[in-house]
Amino acid sequence: MTTSTPRVRVLVVDDSMLMRETLISGLNATTKIEVVGYAVNAMDAKQKIALLKPDVLTLDVEMPGMSGIDFLKSMGGNHPPVIMVSSLNLRVFDALAVGAIDFVRKPDASQSKADFFRTLSQKILIANYSQSRKPSPPITTPAQAAPLLGVRPALDQTIIGLGASTGGTEATLRVMQQLPADIPGMVIVQHMPAGFTKMYADRLNNSCSMEVREAVHGDEIRRGLALVAPADFQSRVMRQGSRYILTCKPEPKVSGHCPSVDVLFSSMAESVKSNMAGIIMTGMGRDGASGLLAMRQAGAFTIGQDQESSVVYGMPMVAHQIGAVGTQASCENIAGVLLRYLKGL
Repeated sequence: MTTSTPRVRVLVVDDSMLMRETLISGLNATTKIEVVGYAVNAMDAKQKIALLKPDVLTLDVEMPGMSGIDFLKSMGGNHPPVIMVSSLNLRVFDALAVGAIDFVRKPDASQSKADFFRTLSQKILIANYSQSRKPSPPITTPAQAAPLLGVRPALDQTIIGLGASTGGTEATLRVMQQLPADIPGMVIVQHMPAGFTKMYADRLNNSCSMEVREAVHGDEIRRGLALVAPADFQSRVMRQGSRYILTCKPEPKVSGHCPSVDVLFSSMAESVKSNMAGIIMTGMGRDGASGLLAMRQAGAFTIGQDQESSVVYGMPMVAHQIGAVGTQASCENIAGVLLRYLKGL
């Protein structure tokens, strides 16, 4: 006799009747998820959480009375894992800062409902196995980190790659805030829906010492600049004479993602003929693990986020298991480990 795995119990929180009905019918049509109830506002949600004890919440950003962000603040982390269901809205990053695990973009004409529910269902299942998140410390104007000793040719030619997925928006921010303005050129792959990577890059730019922006095809990778790979484009580091540029092209998914961390890291292993570092952070699956191994085999310094500080210890776990990670560190210590390496160049 076999026993079936219990379905993940979801509470839908949204003030729109149409959106609630859409979410409930779509999620109940999946085999691994059961919608156990809905709430129309934040106060209703608090009562339903206590009554129904769901495994995961889906939560709208904008609601009358109390927004989804203020709701999360009021709960102080004492709630089930939360997936935000949002329109193209900068405030979704505020929700991640106060305890949400991940987010999806509400379906529009550019995305089929089938694709939307496939993505949402996957994120709900991941959230069910994630470590709960307490609200992050408030973002303030960053203190200027000590510069990396001025003009140093080795640092001018060094390239840093960073890849993350679930839980990575806030984890990457915490790392970046500890790095100086003259950091070697960086490329960041964060799994994120189309439209949000530019807003995320702008958020990093406003919160960190170095310049950060969403990459465009052909951007030069240079010291003091961090480029965020745009959603729906595969990004590769390419050597062009004495310079390195980033190519961004619409291509099929690799390791389930576009952009893919594996694509970025593998390109660095092939193309970078100087010092390089690779960092793999929180996320489900194995994207980036093989690429990071190739980087390490090519002589790169590699860092993997540890289990205790990862929202989902998937990508860094696989990387560690296959020997791709040279040093493991917590989210708060990754920047320090990286800076010690850079100061030794």
